[in-house]
Amino acid sequence: MSDQKPTDSIFDQLNAFGHKKVVFCNDPDTGLRGIIAIHDTTLGPAFGSTRMWSYKSEADALYDVLRLSKSMTYKCAIAGLNMGGGYSVIIGDSRKDKTEAMMRKFGRFVKNLNGEFITSEDVGTNPRDMEYIRMETQHVTGIPESLGGSGDPSPIAAKGVFMGIKAAVKELYGNDTITGRSVIVQGIGHVGENLVKLLRDENAKVYISDINDERTRQVSKKYGAEAVSNNSIFDIDADIYSPCALGATINTQTIKKLKCGIIAGSANNQLQNEQEHGEMLLEKGILFAPDYVINAGGIINCYSELMGFSKKRTLQLTENIYDATRNVLKLSKLENISTTEAANKIAEKRIADIKKVKSTY
Repeated sequence: MSDQKPTDSIFDQLNAFGHKKVVFCNDPDTGLRGIIAIHDTTLGPAFGSTRMWSYKSEADALYDVLRLSKSMTYKCAIAGLNMGGGYSVIIGDSRKDKTEAMMRKFGRFVKNLNGEFITSEDVGTNPRDMEYIRMETQHVTGIPESLGGSGDPSPIAAKGVFMGIKAAVKELYGNDTITGRSVIVQGIGHVGENLVKLLRDENAKVYISDINDERTRQVSKKYGAEAVSNNSIFDIDADIYSPCALGATINTQTIKKLKCGIIAGSANNQLQNEQEHGEMLLEKGILFAPDYVINAGGIINCYSELMGFSKKRTLQLTENIYDATRNVLKLSKLENISTTEAANKIAEKRIADIKKVKSTY
């Protein structure tokens, strides 16, 4: 996948990432300033969450949505789902700026895409926001179970990451036992907390950090995890580093500090520069489980909602992340390429194969 910079022109970025469509959503009455990016629809309608964040600039927001939407294309492909890739972002502070009117107006923009884009919750949005969007369009998932939806996808997302961690442990240590392993979980939002629970249930030693000190204390006490400061997490000698907050925490500076053998977490776009830092990890001997491979549980949950699958079937699809991760790690080892390059090759092959099938219609 591309490593364009937010300083590049809009059209340079679109050409580099290969997007099909980008929609700018502006409504002064509600304060809505958003972007919907549709990357690829070869496998099906573009699916992607809606993130609300206080971006430093509109250029940063555009860059984020372009990276996230392309990642979704690859995520759906490697998970075996019949969905394409998209994403959306809303610029603003979700704690102060978000209103029902804003979310419903955003829902109108989604509706106008006529099913080409389907969304769900992400950082800064929640099931209640999805209810508001649902008032304007049917093309939304992650709505409360009381309204016929699948509810909070976080437990399933965490389960997928957990399966990815087990697959990486199997590759590096010869068995997938988590008991006795040490894990640093950075970011303990809904997915992070559920992951902490799964790890502690398996008697792993868990270190946790978050920008919210009070939440860190609460989760630490609840699960018996050890709270550490964000400034010291890269100094800890642990088996696994699991980034579960925002992306780009894996960069030149942090790679030099890392003492772990495995990186496996739920955050999107964990590598600041996919090619450069993927190769640095390969050279240093750190096993990286690509984020879009192991954090696919959330989209699997939403896909199951769209398809009407049972919870049992959803869990089965999520557990398949173990095998998907193993396949990526095996290809990486076989061809001596970074795990991100290996994952990209597998995803791109599926998209290319389906594109050939569709060209014969």
